[in-house]
Amino acid sequence: MSAEQMLKVKNVSDTSHGSPFARYRELYYGDMSPAKALYGELVTLLFSGTAGALGLAARGLLYRPLFAEIGKGVVFGRNVTIRHPHRIRLGRGVILDDNTVVDAKGVDNRGITIGEGVYVGRNTILYTKNGNLAIGDHVNISSNCQFVSSNDMTVGPWTVIGAYTYLLSGGGYDHGPAAARFSEQNGYLTHGPLTIGANCWLGAGVVILDAASVGEHCVVAAGAVVTKPVPPNTIVGGVPAQPIRTLEPRAPAPGA
Repeated sequence: MSAEQMLKVKNVSDTSHGSPFARYRELYYGDMSPAKALYGELVTLLFSGTAGALGLAARGLLYRPLFAEIGKGVVFGRNVTIRHPHRIRLGRGVILDDNTVVDAKGVDNRGITIGEGVYVGRNTILYTKNGNLAIGDHVNISSNCQFVSSNDMTVGPWTVIGAYTYLLSGGGYDHGPAAARFSEQNGYLTHGPLTIGANCWLGAGVVILDAASVGEHCVVAAGAVVTKPVPPNTIVGGVPAQPIRTLEPRAPAPGA
């Protein structure tokens, strides 16, 4: 990412320029058209917190025009926060539970793509800072998780992610003697993309840091902190996470 692009993204949260409304619009809607932003404000005001079947039906119908792509049967819980929806793609049957945040902030990123049949638990935050986040089909994300990407993050299909899990792609800071003060930096230093393979199980409270990718069919024990890549078919645990044992590769489904 160029220095100019980094500065643009940094300025999204800079309160020193523009009117309060202009800053709010930049934070929530970015370069969406004013008409779409106004529409988003109206439907959110009227229906974001509406309880029961009426709220579910209204949000499922009226939120649809905001997104880059959206499949059938998407369910929005109460008080879901959607930022930069023109950079968000939702597959068929996605469920965003109450109080989730899906924020595809960026300048030239693709944003957030969520595959078919994905469940995102309440209070979970999916957030990009000019990065990309792709979640495969039939992933189950429990409550109070946080995914942050200023690079590329991919979660493979059929993966289960326990509550309070934290995934980070990018997010590094320069701590050298000539570096800017930490809060003046953009936090985009990275060692590479973060990938969680297909059919993994991440226990509650897992932390997986920048570039510490996990291969397919792995188990990460609750509370583990993963700081380096994990090979496929492995159980890991501890702080920092270490291999515990190897799993038998999963047999292919009949006819696959």
